Amino acid sequence: MAPTAGLIDRPALRRAGRQGAYPAARPGPTEGGERVQEVGRTVLALALLMLVAGAVPLVDGVRQGRAVAWSAFRGAAQLLVVGLVLGAVFRAPLAVLPVLAVMVAAATATVTPRLAQLPTRSRWWRPVAVVAAVATGAAVTASVVFATGALRLEPRNLVALGGITVGGAMTASTLAGRRFLAELRGRRPEVEGKLALGATMRQATADLVGVAVAEALVPALDQTRTTGLVTLPGAFVGALFGGASPLAAARFQLVVLVGLLAAESVASVMLLRLLADVPFLPAEAR
Repeated sequence: MAPTAGLIDRPALRRAGRQGAYPAARPGPTEGGERVQEVGRTVLALALLMLVAGAVPLVDGVRQGRAVAWSAFRGAAQLLVVGLVLGAVFRAPLAVLPVLAVMVAAATATVTPRLAQLPTRSRWWRPVAVVAAVATGAAVTASVVFATGALRLEPRNLVALGGITVGGAMTASTLAGRRFLAELRGRRPEVEGKLALGATMRQATADLVGVAVAEALVPALDQTRTTGLVTLPGAFVGALFGGASPLAAARFQLVVLVGLLAAESVASVMLLRLLADVPFLPAEAR
C-alpha cells in the first residue's frame, strides 16, 4: 500500500540520507555570525594586548612596538601552519619523527647564537653540543613516560610531550650556557689561579658549572613548586577545555611538569659537560 499523500516516509528519508541523496545540514546564518563575532573579539583582544606590550615599556624609553607586532604575527602564522601540519601528522604516525626533528633543529638555531661568545674549539662544536643536550633531555623524559605507561605511546602524546620537553630543554640550555659564560668572565682570576696550580680547565671551571646548572633550573623548579597556587599551567587548562576531568588534567600536568624538570636537568648538565672545557678564557666583565 502506497504512503498516504502528505505524510512523510521516514524510513525512506533515512535510507536516502545514508546514501547521500540529500545534502547534510549546514551551519545556519546564526552560527556563522557567532563565529565571525568570536574571531572579531579575538582580534580586538590581541590588538589591545599588543598595544599594551608595545606602549608600556616606552615609559622607560624602551621601543619594542615593532618587535611585539612581528612576534605576534609570526606566532599566529606559525600556529596556523603547525595546526595544519599536525592534522596530517596524526593521520600518518611516521611523520611524527620529522616533526620532532624540526623542533630540535629550531631549538638549536635559537640557542646557538645566544652562546656565540662562549669559546669553543670549533665553530661547529657549539651547535653539536646544543643538539645533543636538547635531544637527550627530551628523549630521556619521553622514554621514562612512555615506558612506564604514564602516557600512551601515540602520535598526539608524543608530539605534545616532545614539544614541551624540547622547549624546556632549549630554555635551560640557554640559561645554563649564558650563566656559565657570565661566571667565566666574573671569576676569571679564580679560574686562572686554579690553572696555575695545575688544574685542568674542566677542574678549574667545575664550581662555575654547578652555579650555572642550578641557575638554569630555577624557573622549572619555581613553576613546579607553585603550580595550582600561582599559575594554572597550559597543559592543565588545555586538558580541561578539551573535556578531561580535573583529576585526569592534573595527572597529565604533573607528568609534564616533572618531565620538564628531568629534561632540563639532563640538557643543562650535558651542555656544560660538552662546553665547559673551553680552549681559552673570555675577557673579564667590565
